[in-house]
Amino acid sequence: MKRYILGLSMAAMTLSFTGCADFLEEPLRGQQDLNEYFKNEDECAQQITGCYQSLAFDDWWQIYKFYLAADMCTDDMWMGNTTQDPGEYRDLAHYTGNTYNAGNCCQNFWQYRYKGILRCNVAIERIPGVSFENDNLKKRYIAEAKMLRAFQYFDLIRNFGGIPLVMGVKLPNEVQGIQRSSITDSYAAVEQDLLDAINDLPKRSEYSSKDLGRATKGAAQGLLAKVYLYQEKYEAAEKILQELIGRGEYAATSCEYDLMEDFSQVWNMDYNNNKESLFEIQTNSDISYSLGERISIVCGSRNDSGWAWGLPTSNLEKAYSSNDVRLKWTIIKNGQDVAGDEEARGYTIKADEHKSARVTRKLYIPKSKRPDPYDAPHIPLNYRLLRFADVLLMYAEVENKLNHDAEARWALNRVRKRAGLEDAQSSGTELRDAIRQERRLELALENNRLFDLRRWKDDNGKPAICNIMGKNGTFVRYNLSYTDSYEANNQKERSDKGINFNETRDLLFPIPTTEITMSNGSIEQNPGY
Repeated sequence: MKRYILGLSMAAMTLSFTGCADFLEEPLRGQQDLNEYFKNEDECAQQITGCYQSLAFDDWWQIYKFYLAADMCTDDMWMGNTTQDPGEYRDLAHYTGNTYNAGNCCQNFWQYRYKGILRCNVAIERIPGVSFENDNLKKRYIAEAKMLRAFQYFDLIRNFGGIPLVMGVKLPNEVQGIQRSSITDSYAAVEQDLLDAINDLPKRSEYSSKDLGRATKGAAQGLLAKVYLYQEKYEAAEKILQELIGRGEYAATSCEYDLMEDFSQVWNMDYNNNKESLFEIQTNSDISYSLGERISIVCGSRNDSGWAWGLPTSNLEKAYSSNDVRLKWTIIKNGQDVAGDEEARGYTIKADEHKSARVTRKLYIPKSKRPDPYDAPHIPLNYRLLRFADVLLMYAEVENKLNHDAEARWALNRVRKRAGLEDAQSSGTELRDAIRQERRLELALENNRLFDLRRWKDDNGKPAICNIMGKNGTFVRYNLSYTDSYEANNQKERSDKGINFNETRDLLFPIPTTEITMSNGSIEQNPGY
């Protein structure tokens, strides 16, 4: 008989839910033999708790560090901290091609994503054999696990390309010699999980208040639409987006999601799980168990208890028009008052400690709302993984691709209106560029930019990032012209970030070298590394 021993410490970790969202408040569990586990509904619930917890695990290092690294690889973000050795960040953000160091930066992310997938696999495999009083609850648990597995596989695919697919509970000897699946097959597995999840997940409105934050039908639909979009399956994406938004044949149906009236509310921890949010990593301020996050500290000014990793660029700042209300809620600039914080006047970001005179406002915590101690994973700011503005802009992009420009403008202008901008009137390629620009401005510093730049094709047929990075890239030339004195004066992080970009190599990250070694070479490295 096969015996699988797994640590099932499912609760009291990063992803316990706040307030009425208390479904993750489960007792700690030690190691369990799976043959002695899954005897009742309560044990199944604890396993699903572990599946949610695996989205971020214990702190910022395993997942959020890599999310920051991805944004550092774009024109939106510097490494930022110029007082400490950036280590592995440098090899990714500055495109050095150092397989070993860059692979080390990727290692935790890869490892913890597969740990999360394993938790989901256990749930999907074992829960069907448990007797439930309510069969719909059993179906929902399995659907939640499939949605969470799909999300984690998608996270791996868009960073590394085709990946090893492990769709069941396997012993180490059962995965020896495993190879990477094609990117087509990898995406197909994600699609199937999401289609299955959509069939059995409740709508957000069908959950009780205590279950706020769980995976919903809408979250699975939004993620599936993004999966389709990344593959350029525009017709398939259009259909599911129309159902989610309430357009086309679904115009008579009510929409469960909407934009928040004020952009300041979108990343405000007082508005966790708001009507704009389809899916969030859940947090809690309970200092006894470190249930919150510290990414706000990681990205904060070193003159304000922060670590200054991941600072916005002047290039991003200048992309906003002066009348765009999103600017002050996206970027905090040295010497300026912080929007929404009466205690932060003339905010300090010292030139000798920071590459940029800017930090992100989206992750900033007003001084009056900071827990004590502040430099700890106690901050109850949910990390937004998918929100309605993203859905609208995906729809705009899809409709433009399908030559439905009037519909594309409708979606685009909904986002622009909240930002205080005039309606776009363009069409064709000009409209395409307006949609792309809006995605940059609306979703700035939210771990979307890199993947957009990799998938978008410019008029010369190359991915957009190839025209932004590299020796002749617009971002590299911009910085080497020293258009921003603050950035130019601090060369502890070089201003030529991106000059070493190699378009035959840098559309994907390197597979962690340790994974290749442990597989005895059956897992192949990405080209160019």
